[in-house]
This record gives sequence, C-alpha cells and structure tokens, in this order.
Amino acid sequence: MTLEQRLSVEYNAAVLCPLTILTSRNMGVLAVKTDAGHRLLARYCRTQNSSDLDQSINHFERASDLCPMDHPYRPAALFNLATPKLVSCQAGGRYLDLDIAINLFQDALDLRHIDHPDRTVTQLHLAIALLSRFVKHGFQTDADTAEELLSDSHIHRAALIAIETSALHSAGSIGASDHEEEWPTAFILPFSPNQLAERVEWCLRRDDPHALDEVISLHYDALGYYNTGHAYRGQLLCNLSVLLITRFEHRSNNEDLDEAIALQREALALHPVGHTDRSKSLNNLANQLSSRFKHRGNDKDLDEAIALQREALALHSVGHTDRSGSLDNLACQLSSRFEHRGNDEDLDQAVALHREALALCPVGHTDRSMSLHNLACQLSSRFEHRGNDEDLDQAIALHREALALRPVGHTYRSKSSNDLANRLRIRFEHQRNREDFDESRDNLRHALTLLTQHDPRQLVVHRSLAKTHLSFHDSERDGTDAGEDDDSLNAAMHHFQAAANVVSAGFLPRLRTSLIWVHLARQHSHGTELEAHTTSMHLLDTYMSTTASVSSRHNIMKDFPSTLAVDAASCALRSGDVCRAVELLEQGRTIIWTQMTRPHTPLDTLQTCGDDAAALVKKFRDLSSLLDKPPANEREATPRVDVEAEEARYRHLVKDWNGAVEEIQEIEGFSRFLLPPSFSDLRDAARGEPIIVLIASMSSCDAIIIWHEQPPTQIPLPTTLEKLLTLVDRFQRRSTLALTAALIELWDDVVCPVVRNLSPFAPRGSQIWWCPTSFFNFLPLHAAGEYRENGESLSQQYISSYTSSLIALMKARRSHDRCSSVPFAAIGQNRPAGASFTLECVEPELELVRSLLPPAISFTKISSVDATRSRALSALQDNTWLHFSCHGTQNFDEPFNSAFLMRDQPLSLLDITQMDLSRHEFIFLSACETAVGDIRTPDEVIHLAAGLQFAGVKSVIGTLWTVDDSTVQRLVEAFYKNLCKGGKMNPKRAAWALHQAVGSLARDNDIPLDQRIVFIHIGV
Repeated sequence: MTLEQRLSVEYNAAVLCPLTILTSRNMGVLAVKTDAGHRLLARYCRTQNSSDLDQSINHFERASDLCPMDHPYRPAALFNLATPKLVSCQAGGRYLDLDIAINLFQDALDLRHIDHPDRTVTQLHLAIALLSRFVKHGFQTDADTAEELLSDSHIHRAALIAIETSALHSAGSIGASDHEEEWPTAFILPFSPNQLAERVEWCLRRDDPHALDEVISLHYDALGYYNTGHAYRGQLLCNLSVLLITRFEHRSNNEDLDEAIALQREALALHPVGHTDRSKSLNNLANQLSSRFKHRGNDKDLDEAIALQREALALHSVGHTDRSGSLDNLACQLSSRFEHRGNDEDLDQAVALHREALALCPVGHTDRSMSLHNLACQLSSRFEHRGNDEDLDQAIALHREALALRPVGHTYRSKSSNDLANRLRIRFEHQRNREDFDESRDNLRHALTLLTQHDPRQLVVHRSLAKTHLSFHDSERDGTDAGEDDDSLNAAMHHFQAAANVVSAGFLPRLRTSLIWVHLARQHSHGTELEAHTTSMHLLDTYMSTTASVSSRHNIMKDFPSTLAVDAASCALRSGDVCRAVELLEQGRTIIWTQMTRPHTPLDTLQTCGDDAAALVKKFRDLSSLLDKPPANEREATPRVDVEAEEARYRHLVKDWNGAVEEIQEIEGFSRFLLPPSFSDLRDAARGEPIIVLIASMSSCDAIIIWHEQPPTQIPLPTTLEKLLTLVDRFQRRSTLALTAALIELWDDVVCPVVRNLSPFAPRGSQIWWCPTSFFNFLPLHAAGEYRENGESLSQQYISSYTSSLIALMKARRSHDRCSSVPFAAIGQNRPAGASFTLECVEPELELVRSLLPPAISFTKISSVDATRSRALSALQDNTWLHFSCHGTQNFDEPFNSAFLMRDQPLSLLDITQMDLSRHEFIFLSACETAVGDIRTPDEVIHLAAGLQFAGVKSVIGTLWTVDDSTVQRLVEAFYKNLCKGGKMNPKRAAWALHQAVGSLARDNDIPLDQRIVFIHIGV
C-alpha cells in the first residue's frame, strides 16, 4: 500500500531543512543571477573554460548591484562575487587584482557579526586571499592578518578540510613551479550554509549522479567545521541524511542507508524535548528506519519507527496545524507492521487514525484529496484481509471523491485514476460486475493519455491495465465468448510487455515487471513467454552492470529467481528451438562472471583494420584496464570521500567504455562484439569433442549434446528437479553405501541416457565436457556408474571435464604464443593465520611436485613464512603453471571471500577476479572445496576453480569437498607422472592425466570412495 506524503516541510519523507532564508524586493532577479553565477563557477571548475568564469563574475556583479548597503543579502552577494574574482586572479596570473577580491571578502566579513553562521567561512576565504598576496608580494602584514584570522580552531579545521579536498582534485590544479604552486580556489574554499542549501536544491532538481556525489562530499566537509555546538549542524545532518537516502534509492548501497539513519539519530540528539524542531527530527528518523525495515525486514526498525511517530503525534495535540500529518504518518507505519505481522489491532488503529486525519481536512481543505486517498488505501487493505464488502465500497467512494478533486492538469490526476481503477478491478474479481471492469479499464486508458511519452509512471499504468485484462480473462474462461477471452489475455500480455519497455522507469522496476510477465505468460501458456524470458535476462544483465561491486552483484542475484536462465532455455526447448535454448542459457547464466570478463576481450583482428581501429582498440583496452581496478566499496577502511570519488569514477568509466563498445560494433565484422553470442558462435566450443549441457527446470530436465559439425541433440532425462535436489543432499553424506546408491541413480537417470546418444559419434576413450546447470552443478557426473561386477561406468568410456560456461571454454581454447620456458610455482602454506595446527603434508607435497617435473622447468617454491598473500599474488601473476597446497575455504554467504589461506591474509576469489590470467596454462588446487558453488545461486558457479577459469587459466584441477592428506599425496604423484610423460608439459593433457591417476586409485579399495572421486578437471 502506498500512502501519499504531505508536502509540508515537516512531513515530507525526504524533507530538506532550510538553512538561511533571505528576502528582498528584487528577490526574483537576485535569485536568478546568484544561481547562474554558482552554476557557471561550478562548470568552470570542471572544464576550465575562462568564458564561464567571466560570465560567473558578471552575474555576481549584477546580483551585488541589486543589494544596497542596508540589504540583508549584501554580505552574501559580496562573498559570492569575491570568490570567482579570487579564482580569476589565480587562473590568469593577475595578482594585482587580488586587492579587489580581498576588499570584497573584508567588506563581507565586516557585515557579518561575530555570531553569524557564515563568519568563520568568510574568515577562511579572506585568509586564503591574503596568503595568496603574501606569496606574490611578500607583504608581512598580509601574513600576520591571515594568521590572526586562522587562529580560531573552527577555521583551522575548515582549512585542513579544504586542503584535503584540494588534494582529491589535484588533476585540475593550476600549474606553477616550486613554492609558488597553488590549488584552484574553487576547490579550497568550503561552501557556506547558504551555498550548500542552494547546491542541494540544484542537485535534487538535476537527477545527476555525479552532482549528487559532489554535494554529499561537500556536506561531509561542512560537518567537519560546523561542530557539535554550531547552531546549523542539526540542519546539515538532516540535509546530508536526505541526500544519502536519495543515493540509496538510486544505487541500493546499504552503507548509505545506515549512515543516513546514524546522521538522523545525531540530529535528533541535538533536538531534545522542548526543541522546536524535535517533531521534525522524530519524523525523519522514523521514515528512514521504516525504509530500512522495508529493505531488510528487521522488526526492531519498524517498532522503533512507530514509537518515534507516536512521540511526534503527542507533540501535536488536538488543534495543532500539523496533527493531521502526524496521524497519517503513524497510520502508515502501523499499516506496515500489520502487513508484516498480521496484527488486526494495528490495521484497525491505522484506519481510525486516517479517519481522524480526514476529519481534520474538511471540504475545501488543500490536503483533503490526499487524506481521502490514504483512508481509501487503508480500507482496501482491510478488505483484502477480511473480505468485508463495505470496506471496499467505501474505498471506491473515497477514491472517486479524491479523483473529482484532481481535475485534468492536476499532478496526481493520473495516479488517482490508476488507484480508483485498481479498486474497481478488485471488486470486479469478487462480484463479477461488468460495469466495474469497464470503468476500471476506461480509467486506466484515461490515466495513460495524461502521461507524456517519457513519463516513468507509464509502467505502473500499463501494469494495472495488464492486471485488469487478466482479471477479465480469468472471469471468462468458463464463459462462451472464447474470442473475447483470448483478446483479454493478449491485451494483458501486451501491457506487461509495454510496461517492461518503459525505458524512463529504470532498470529495477522494469526487471520486476518482466518477471511478473514471465510468471503469468508461463501460467497461461502464452506465446510471449519466451520473449518475456529474453527481456528479463537482458534487464538483469543491464541492471547488474550499474553496480561496481562484485559482492553487490552476487547479493542482487539472490533477490531474483535463480532458475531464470534454465526456465528460459526450457521454454525454448518446449517450442522445439534447441539452438535458441543454448543461446538463452549462455546469456542468462554466469552473469556475474560475464560482467567481470567483458573487458578481457581479444581485439587482435580489429587492431589490423587501420589507424582509427587501432586507436579505438587502445581506447577500449585503456578503459578496460581502468575498470579492472577494484571498486572502492570492497575495502572496509577506505575514507568515505574516497569511496564516493571512486564510485563516481567507475560510473563515468562504464559510460565511456559502453561508448567505445558501440563504436567497435559499428565496424564491419564486429557487429556482435560483446553481445550475447549466437549458437553458430557457441558451437565452436565443441571443436573436436562434444559438450553436454544439462538443464533442470520445474517443467523438465534435459540434456543437450552440442556437436561442432552437426545439429545439437536434445535428450529428455527421466528425472525431476525435486529428485535432483534429493540426490544432491545424498551426496553430502558421503558414506560409501550412500555414495554408491547415489552414483547408480545418477547413472540411470542422467549419465546413461547421454552416453547412449554419444556412442555413435564420440569414440570410446575420447574427452567430453559437462556444462551443468542448476542442481546438476553439485553432482559428480564423472563418477556415475552401475557399481556392480562387470557394470558400466562413465569413466570406462570417456574422459570427463567440466566447464562453467561455453564462453569460458572457448576462451580457454584460444591459443597464445607460448613462452619457450615453463615458469612453474608451487605455493604451500602449512600453518595459515589463525590455524591451531600444522598441515604436515604440505612441504613433502611441494617437494614431490618438484621431483616429478622435467629438469628444464623453471621451478619456484613458496612455502611456510614466505607464503603470504602478496607473495602468492606475485607468483600467480608471474608464473603460468602453478600448484597450490594449502587450506581452501568456501564462503557461502559471501562467495567472493572464498579463499586460499596464506600465512598473513587469505588469497581470496575477489583477488583472483582482478587479475588477467589469459596466458596461464595450468593450476592444480590441492585444497578443500575449491570447486563448490553456492546452492542459492547455482547458475553463477562462484568458486575458486571457476574464478581461475574465468580469469583465463586454460586448465584447472579442483576439489568437490574435503580431501585427505594421504589421498592427495598418491593422486598428485600419479597425476604429475602422467602429465610429464616424455619430458614435456601440455595443459591439454591435464584431463587425461587426472583420469589415469583417478583410475589407479580406484583399484585400491583402501581409499574411500568419496576420496577417489573428489578431484575434477575444468577447462581444456
């Protein structure tokens, strides 16, 4: 339920506290000139265009002329004019003109009494101007005066902040030599409260992410020198909190939301009982706690928000002008708690509060339409809970009255039409009155006509129209007019499609709408289901690309159906389009990895297409390199201003990178550059040997064999998603008896049907690749068999490898010029940080590896105290063959924190993802759980082995679960003996070498079954 918020200062959920309100007879012209001056000065700071600076001075001079000596705005006008004058002196080297700026600052200071909130800032500006003149002319009196001005601790703090801020913008500094180097004044000078208020209003009007980051940073600077005792600190806290909430709503960064609440708590502490602004602070903190509750579902936040709103209401007794707003706010919070807990008392109290609020807004009151709407929504909610027709009828009557108070041209006319239509639809669903349906549809059509082409509210209206037509379709399914029934269903899907394509509505609302479209199209077996799936995957991909942090991307994936890609592929299979199923599966799976590896794209062919193309390749690679730098929000201790600057940098880089991609796509032969690949491209992954893609969805489980030279083969599998989940659970137990039974079932239901279709075309003993999806990712397919005397098994017939995706395998197949030497590093850590015991097997294992390698190999061993995170990273960068022997951990809550444990700090999956390992040949991971994903996002395949494959390593050996030391020693010995046969090392022999090593272990009954099948091969 959505309640309209009051537009009064106190009750707007995103209220901005006015800092200083100035009035004059010429305020209109004065405001225009002042705004124009600030805007041009800000643009000059970004572009260094001198004409902007000159125009800024002209506007501020005109504003100053409008303020005679007795005008209350005169000190601000003088201050505003002095600032660009000082900037102009420094930029143009006209230091004789410093006298003008200094005189203006001095006049402004003289007009600001000792307690004036802007006096300290004026002192700072004047001191900087005097010091500038001292540097150039050596007037000692300037230095002495500046020192006196800066003696106040307030000013010292402001100066330090100014200098720190200037360092962040050093790229825009004005060049000078030696001791004469200076910072651009626009960056040195902190903003006054008046200027900050103007910047906030300007920023919120623009909807510019960069401007928002800039204003937030300025507010943090301001808090540094408006200390706890300053009269304006509470208002600055409030405004900064609002800005952080605004940014949170755009980017979903939880840190912004938590910080906004902390700032509001501080603001409330500055407004004790009896303070005139206490009710405002109570309301603001309550609204933000409520927002956090909606995102995280913590009951304590909601209970505290209700308690705060009750206190705010108590401050507005009967007769208070703001009581109606307080009643509505408390009712809104109680309604949220009812929806969360289902307590009837909360619901009834919310209705009663809205009724009282409406009684305070009689006919003719400016807020009556809003109160009508709020009560109508609450009554609708109670109807949905209890089914009392009287509540719904009264809600419709209230909505009709609200609509009548909002004639054509009213801002909320479209919204009122939509709200009334939705209630009429609900009544139609219960009472089947055709008039309600017609009126609902007509109101929505009317609402749509009131919106412009780019109005984001189109999405909501289209979605309401879709629901209305769907309600009519459901009501007529048993009727006689089948044609009208089909028309309604088609209309519903058309409006869902239109809603999902309202570009101005933003990626997240469109994505959520497309998922509803997917669900309903599947439920009604409608022909747009496949299109709905395609739209959803495209929007999910695009939405995730706006997030710099890989951990944030993983959290986003958990909020959406984990089966989106496999459901889309299954839909394509039902329509008989196997090739399309493969394309959709590859597009919708491993989205996180795809986002991260897009910058790592070979462009050697384009490089040869002329100078312009070569320059474009360089531009793309430079931007890709910059994008590869870790985003700031991955480092907990990073100063906030650095985080904000890094986030802004990242978004601008993404925009520039996308522009470079579009330029490349315009070149002949590169039209599909970085676009989802077509099946004709994907089948190249099966060059030489087949790939088996396994798909598990609610509707069916299938295998697709992809051949290089012939059409793909679809194989329906005699299993279900539910049976697969049970099978996964059985493999977790790992007792020999349970494992044997599970492997037999895996053979019968999955592997055997595939082998029967492979045998006519794939010769016995050849290599095959498994590309599993969903719960198939957690099954040891390579070990399936009948497990009886003379029984069949997969390992008897084929050598099994795995790949996380077809694209990852294609990347691994690409050849690079091999170095004549083979740099091999063995990294072992027997006692990592925090460990209570030593891994005795590590040192012997590393020596064993050394002894088995050909003599010509360039071998490096890093172990014990030397095996730190930084040394391991360096070795990983400098060597193309590696062997890890250490503890490995899989972090299921934050999978990018999965890691190899080193002596000081973990070498994490996040560290690996930030490396380009495209020339790396082979890595053996002798550690536990290096190829185990997160069952909540199974199609993202986020584990250490997959991370290495996506980073570019051609061939990786990983583990499905915990490994025994004795098993590892024997397998490592057998593996390297096979890999190094003939004195040469080739990563393409890794799968065969592992197959042979595992086969030798299988003949030893002393080794438990779970240890014989724990190792898998990934890649070529």
